[in-house]
Amino acid sequence: MLRLREPAPPATLIAPGPLRVIASALLILTGIAAYGAPAAFDIRATDAWIRWLPAGLPGAGYLTLTNSGTVEQVLVGASSPDFAEISLHRTRRVQGMSGMVPIDSIILAPNVSVDFAQAGYHFMLMQPRHPLRPGERVSITLRFSSGQSITVPFAVRGANASGQS
Repeated sequence: MLRLREPAPPATLIAPGPLRVIASALLILTGIAAYGAPAAFDIRATDAWIRWLPAGLPGAGYLTLTNSGTVEQVLVGASSPDFAEISLHRTRRVQGMSGMVPIDSIILAPNVSVDFAQAGYHFMLMQPRHPLRPGERVSITLRFSSGQSITVPFAVRGANASGQS
């Protein structure tokens, strides 16, 4: 006569009760350590301003961005409810001629500040949705390749303004 052997009960990997809680916590912490926690987002914006131009002409936005973190950050775009379109541009001097070229991104190395006006960068602010006046403030949201963003208040300055407040 042939007897069938019943399978053994499944092994218990984690003990019941308080040991289960401790074992689960250790598994979670091990997973976090293996993959690492997300890097901190240490971007600071200062001296943000817009050069006002009359009659709905495109404006230009400037600021200083500081990456005080240990991870490179890449600025990839901007938006504002006050403008239909915002793009990144850089002014270049070629053979004595100055011209603007659109750019896709600006790399912010760790522990570096980038003064847009000095580096030749600016936000091209197209199609204002309402008339702007010197003395007003406009919010612009900056987007980074990490998926993070910051909203920055920009002061509107006169047409002859420079980077100095």
